[in-house]
Amino acid sequence: MKLTLRGIVFSALFAAILVVFSFFKIPMEPVPITLQTLAVMLAGGLLGARYGFLSMLLVVVLTAIGFPMLHGNGGIGTVLGPTGGFIMMWPLSALMIGLLLPRIRMNGVLGYVGAFLVLEIFGSLFAYPLGVGWLMYKVPSYTFAKAMAAGCYPFLLGDAIKAVAATLIIAPIRQVFPPQRLTGSSSHSVIIKNEASAG
Repeated sequence: MKLTLRGIVFSALFAAILVVFSFFKIPMEPVPITLQTLAVMLAGGLLGARYGFLSMLLVVVLTAIGFPMLHGNGGIGTVLGPTGGFIMMWPLSALMIGLLLPRIRMNGVLGYVGAFLVLEIFGSLFAYPLGVGWLMYKVPSYTFAKAMAAGCYPFLLGDAIKAVAATLIIAPIRQVFPPQRLTGSSSHSVIIKNEASAG
């Protein structure tokens, strides 16, 4: 089994997009408002499940080993800090979006609504149980209500806006460049090494 060179290049590109988006932020403690979830939505929606997962995993792993990938910060302390629950969910969020979005025809109002729901649920809401739970674990003084107020409620409207933006970006691009064409492979199955041509 192997990955395609084109898929790896685009995975690295979307990892870089997330890094850039991390610098567009509204400082809040302990969880800043950023465009990172938009990058997660775009990675899953445009690269498909496997490469969307890979692109976000690259960010998590490189950050953990010390590269300053998020707001200029890196190291295992960044990944396991108060926002670590959200960070660790990025690869799974992109994976779920990549698995489900191809099942929706993104043409017409219903198609756009369906795509928005997938992006909103798996690009945003999917991360909150672990994200808020991890925040409570890292900040023991936080009750559930306080953790929700610090790590959930302020972000819901912004996440919905990002899901709308991602839908409007992904829909026209996928008409021309579906994940299979963009990455040079199927968006669902791992490529098997080419079989030798029949005589």
